[in-house]
Amino acid sequence: VQLQASGGGLVQPGESLRLSCVASTPFVINTMAWYRQAPGKQRELVAITTSGISTTYSTSVKDRFTISKEGAKNWALQMNTLKPEDTAVYYCNTVIRGENFWGQGTLVTVSS
Repeated sequence: VQLQASGGGLVQPGESLRLSCVASTPFVINTMAWYRQAPGKQRELVAITTSGISTTYSTSVKDRFTISKEGAKNWALQMNTLKPEDTAVYYCNTVIRGENFWGQGTLVTVSS
């Protein structure tokens, strides 16, 4: 199972970015998630969707970020009204047969 994340970059506060993740696997993907890790902090869950139906967001991004299932094996994270505290490396994640798989990470920097 390989996950490829893309879409990170440098933006100013208040701007938007869209991250994408594509999975290469013969298995069905039900859980699609995004995590992030800021410098000096632990990796944290940002958003997760199961079967593209139920979704959960961290309180810090709720109402600003939207996770979406784009296809059977790709998903996205639309990030609006970005804040400096959103600066982190973002990782896409899925769980298949109880095992976690991670993308390589894409850096999002929010700075004026």
